[in-house]
Amino acid sequence: MRSITRSLGLASGAMALTALTALAGTGAADAAPTGTQSLYAPSALVVSVTAGQNAAAGTVLRAVTLVCAPRPGGTHPSPAAACAELKATGPSSLDALAAPRPDTACTREWNPMTVTADGVWQGRRISYTYTFGNPCGLRSSTGVLFGI
Repeated sequence: MRSITRSLGLASGAMALTALTALAGTGAADAAPTGTQSLYAPSALVVSVTAGQNAAAGTVLRAVTLVCAPRPGGTHPSPAAACAELKATGPSSLDALAAPRPDTACTREWNPMTVTADGVWQGRRISYTYTFGNPCGLRSSTGVLFGI
């Protein structure tokens, strides 16, 4: 009975050592140490399009993520172009990206569409909301940031 217990104990110890070695070999090199800081200030936004004149009370039609640092990414359809626009205009001038193109004509129907951009841009919190009079106004905006 003692030899069975002893061999089970040795086998369990060997399996535990093998599992620990495997975990240390695969995850330790890829894991980032806690407390380290990135070389880039965070720049990540959630961009949404809502049917209605109030983003909180309307129906969200689409929402995407946009990450700009260290490189463009996220679920936005054109992350590189959207990040370039943000870098060129800055988050305090997002109205320029929502402005209609001068060669576009839309009807005056009232069917509001609200766009939002919430998150962090170069380490600073931003929250932006703009309401278009109708879907045509949204489609004719000059920027690609809200073209989701």
